[in-house]
Amino acid sequence: MTINFKFTILFYFIFIFPLKSQNKAKEIDQLLTPLFESAKINGNFLVAENGKIIYNKSFGLANELSKEKLKKQSVFELASCTKPFTAMAISILKENGKLNLADNIIKYFPELPGYENISILNLIHHTSGLPDYFPLMDSLWDKSKIATNQDVIDLFSIYKPEALFTPNTKHEYSNTGYVLLATLIERVSGQSYAEFLEENVFHPLKMKNSLVYRRRYAPQKVKNYALGYLYLKTENKLILPDDYGKTSMVFWLDGIVGDGTVNSTVLDLFKWDRALYSTKLVSQESMAEIFSNGILNDGTIGKHGFGWRIMDTPEYGTIVRHSGGWPGYLSYIERDIDHDKTIIILQNHYNSVIPSDEIRAILYK
Repeated sequence: MTINFKFTILFYFIFIFPLKSQNKAKEIDQLLTPLFESAKINGNFLVAENGKIIYNKSFGLANELSKEKLKKQSVFELASCTKPFTAMAISILKENGKLNLADNIIKYFPELPGYENISILNLIHHTSGLPDYFPLMDSLWDKSKIATNQDVIDLFSIYKPEALFTPNTKHEYSNTGYVLLATLIERVSGQSYAEFLEENVFHPLKMKNSLVYRRRYAPQKVKNYALGYLYLKTENKLILPDDYGKTSMVFWLDGIVGDGTVNSTVLDLFKWDRALYSTKLVSQESMAEIFSNGILNDGTIGKHGFGWRIMDTPEYGTIVRHSGGWPGYLSYIERDIDHDKTIIILQNHYNSVIPSDEIRAILYK
């Protein structure tokens, strides 16, 4: 009986599982190819089940001028898909005894009086009440210069924009919180945000094509870099966001890290995905904390863990995901952690669609 059971399992994984994966890959390709042909997607797609990649394909060009094609190693700006990396760095510092998540941010930012009741955990969970920094920068910043995190902090220190609500009474997505977290990482570790992530995340996980990259603030040569484009409908052409007035923030906000600026590939992000099932970076206790929603003062469950949007669904179990958007780029990472399914989408046409629901439907039939 035991032999027959083992044989059945072996037969499934040798013959049945690969066949099912091939069928799903074919369906995914039948979904994506027409979308590419109708100019609705342009980027790299990776789909995996149970730790095995079942689909990995590139659609379109990395550079419209040179006509260089995208490939599996192409590097994209992740935009807000950076936030899980920022939150992981905070968790690493916590485990190393460098900070306490309950610490008041004034301990690290004495130049921000008036925000005394905000904790590090509030920043992580988007429950701080801090207004987003973009409107403040847009109205007050000299756009001939490239702003950094310290410039954002200085403006908050000078103008003291009013908090949107009492900390931990509501949930509102705040890029400002993750800008402060990145600066906190630097002040506590004595390293730059980029150096800390390289030493404590990218290098340990062998994410060799991942980096913090500020293309305009600190230019460098990045191999296989995918330039990000906008589709300008009035002129029926693709343009770089630097060449369009309405997206000029790609220049003057390029020095800011923490809420964005991690750049990576679909293959490196798959390594990141696999590591998040392990204790390679932090303990099991911290991993559980990372994938738990925050709880508000009234007992209401929040919407975010440590940089991840966490949803419990009747159809698919627990899904942790994040999306990112910045002129020229769209990113999406979804991890169905109860069933070990992964969807990673990196695109360098800002006007593209993200067919994650359709891909998920194929995975679950």
